[in-house]
Amino acid sequence: MASNPSRDELAAAIPDDAADDEAAAIAAAMSAHLADRERAALADEDETPSWAGERWGFAGRLHALGGRSARVTLGAPTDPWSAAGRADRL
Repeated sequence: MASNPSRDELAAAIPDDAADDEAAAIAAAMSAHLADRERAALADEDETPSWAGERWGFAGRLHALGGRSARVTLGAPTDPWSAAGRADRL
């Protein structure tokens, strides 16, 4: 997760010949961009894998490939490769 830039880092990114309003716009844009990246990183960390909306499709693939029906439980591994390796136990 990236931290917010320091005042010196923002100043180094602004051209020396930039007017005050240009410098403020550059600093605001950089801060907004970095804040968006930080929010996106936090949102990615909060997501936990689940079978929501995918259990029945996976059960259908198991049936099509193995010829037997299986009930994919909520406790089954959410990684398809791991779940396929445990298909005999579903």
